[in-house]
Amino acid sequence: MKKRCDSVAFSIKSGDADMTHGSISSELLKFAIPMAIGLLFQQLYNTVDAMVVGQYVGKAALAAVGSTASIVNMLIGLFAGLSTGAGVVISQAYGAKAEKRLSEAVQTTITLTFILSAVATIIGILIVDPMLRLMDTPEDVLPEAKAYLTIYFAGSTGLLFYNMGSGILRAVGDSRRPLYFLCFAAIVNVVFDLLFVVGFRMGVEGAAYATIISELLSALLVMYVLTKTDAPYAIKWKSLSLHFSAVKQIFSIGFPSSIQQALTSFSNVFVQSYINFFRTDCMAGYSSYNKLDAFILIPVQSLALASSTFVGQNYGAGQLKRGRDGVKKTLYMSIIVTAALTVLTMIFSGPLLSLFNDDPGVIEYGKKFVLIISPFYVTICFNQVFAGALRGIGRSTAPMIIMLSSFVAFRQLFLYCNKAFFGHSFIGTALAYPMGWVVCSILMIICYKRSALGKASDDDAGAV
Repeated sequence: MKKRCDSVAFSIKSGDADMTHGSISSELLKFAIPMAIGLLFQQLYNTVDAMVVGQYVGKAALAAVGSTASIVNMLIGLFAGLSTGAGVVISQAYGAKAEKRLSEAVQTTITLTFILSAVATIIGILIVDPMLRLMDTPEDVLPEAKAYLTIYFAGSTGLLFYNMGSGILRAVGDSRRPLYFLCFAAIVNVVFDLLFVVGFRMGVEGAAYATIISELLSALLVMYVLTKTDAPYAIKWKSLSLHFSAVKQIFSIGFPSSIQQALTSFSNVFVQSYINFFRTDCMAGYSSYNKLDAFILIPVQSLALASSTFVGQNYGAGQLKRGRDGVKKTLYMSIIVTAALTVLTMIFSGPLLSLFNDDPGVIEYGKKFVLIISPFYVTICFNQVFAGALRGIGRSTAPMIIMLSSFVAFRQLFLYCNKAFFGHSFIGTALAYPMGWVVCSILMIICYKRSALGKASDDDAGAV
């Protein structure tokens, strides 16, 4: 791998992390732990919304907030993939010490965010009603789901700018400041949730307003930090522009991820329609289960993101062997932590689910989802870690194809067969997700083994 001609030495700023040197486990954990805490607080946004509306508004409101997740993720995921692409481009430039290329990538990323924010807001509002109808939302849930989604998409700019800005900081190894901003925003979200929903009795609309205000504040904080730094990755507002080479790289890496996330979430809209078949109690129970699911997966998600940045920097520095060793350690750590959390969740599923709604029917359905799906969580470690590693070396097309095949095509075929041959079995519906994870992990392992990273040897340790 040739060194870039624009590679120059620049100092590592406070808070950044050069992952091309030092203990692999230490570097991964120093990055992943703040990331995990950040994801924990990020999950508090929707979790607090669900808890407050579930306890103070009712199970129909809980079903409304929870069932909209696939629609939100469909649009947001489309643009989050580009954030992933930008992060890989920036981490590779940072690892290669290419100051000019790094600055151009940052200015391009922020310019793209302005454009994408406008597009996301307009499209989001327009698709609310059609998407809710498509997934056969029950009439007692529809009005509140529509209100929540409309407000959420109207304020989606804050979320997109936070994701892009924090993605820039994480690409240079700084996962702490995004964490601080998320902690602050999560606390604000809790305060406004209680104020709007409980105090002003604004229902799901209050929960939506609390969320978008909190996300906007986190975006302003991360933009402020990137503006004030004197590092090469600083935002230069007067110099914002689209550099063709950076746009090409960001889209070539990020667009496959965008398509994968958007289509997977669109597929989940149909999965939600299968769940909606069992009506409000099942929808509310599934919403409660989904909140627990999100917390269980935080460690593997944060470790996978750490691995992606680690691999990106070491690939940029020509250290394939070190990158591969980092992937191995990431996988081992994620399996151990995920297995432990799975066991705890299965044991305490009842009390945890009752935090969202104490209706017996809701809790019964929530327990069923936990017991059927949770044992398969460890399989997610393989597809997430290996996909992150492949994106770290710029190979994002293969993970996209594999995930689309597993999470969209296979999952929909599985659900169709369950409906056609087993009369819409509840167990079959619940197994749709874990069966997709298993297929995806098998294919991702094969793809990784055949990649340059998977074939790295001791001779690659100092390659450039």
